[in-house]
Amino acid sequence: MSNFMLYARSFWGLILRDLRVLRREVAPFCARTLMNPFMFVFVFTYLFPKMGQGFQNSRGISFGTIILPGLVAVAIFVQGIMAVALPLSVEISSTREIEDRVMSPLPVTWVAIEKIIFSAFQSVIAAAVVFPLIYFIPATPVHVHVDSWPILIGTVILASLASGAVGLTIGTIVKPQNIGLMFGIVVVPITFFGCVYYPWALLYKVRWIQIAVLINPLVYMSEGLRTALTPETPHMPAWTTTLALLLCVLILGWIGIRGFIRRVVS
Repeated sequence: MSNFMLYARSFWGLILRDLRVLRREVAPFCARTLMNPFMFVFVFTYLFPKMGQGFQNSRGISFGTIILPGLVAVAIFVQGIMAVALPLSVEISSTREIEDRVMSPLPVTWVAIEKIIFSAFQSVIAAAVVFPLIYFIPATPVHVHVDSWPILIGTVILASLASGAVGLTIGTIVKPQNIGLMFGIVVVPITFFGCVYYPWALLYKVRWIQIAVLINPLVYMSEGLRTALTPETPHMPAWTTTLALLLCVLILGWIGIRGFIRRVVS
C-alpha cells in the first residue's frame, strides 16, 4: 500500500472516530450551537420590536437584516473554537487521548489538520442553524437573499477553517485551567469588535478603531457574509474578505500546527 493511501485511510479513520464521539454528545453539541444565536435573535429581533425598541438604519433596513450575517459569522467562529480548543485541552492534559491520535500512521501535522477540518464541519452546521431562527423568530421582516452563492459558500468554508485554526492555536497556547477564562478575555472582545452588529464601513467616525479591528478575523467573516446575503448594506469588497480569510487560514493554521507539534511531541 502506498503512503498516500495509508495516510488517506488513517485520516478518514480519525474523522470517523470524531463523528462517533459527536453522535454520543449530540445534546451538548446542539445546545452550544443553538443557544448563542437563539438568544441574540430572540432579544434583538423579537423582544426589542415588541417593546417598541426596534432598530432601523437611515435606509429603513431592519436590525434583523443587518445582524443576520454577523450572527452566522459568530456561530461559525464560536463553534470552530469550542470544537477544537476545549477537547484538545482535555486530550492533552487529563485523558492523554492525544497520544493515541499521534500514534496513528499519520504525520503529526495531519493529525492537527484533521482537527481543523472536523471543527470546520461543525461550524458549517452551526451556520446553517441560524437561518431558520432568523426567519421564524423576528417580529419584523428580515430581508435576506443569496446574492452570490459562490461568495456565500467560499466565505462559509474559509471562515470555518479559520475558526478551526483559531481554536487549534488557542488550544495549544492557553493552559487547560485557563480555557474558561480565555472565552471572557479573548472571544467576547473579538465578538464585539468583529462587526457583528454593525458594518465595518460605519466605523469611519472612529477611524482608529476601524483600522485596529482589521486584525480581527471575525470582521472578514461578517463582511464576507454581508456581501453574499445583504448586499444592500455597506460591506467590504468580496476580494478583500476572501483574501483576508485565506491569509487567516494559512497564518493561524501554521501557528496552530506548530503549537500542536510542540505540545504533543514534547
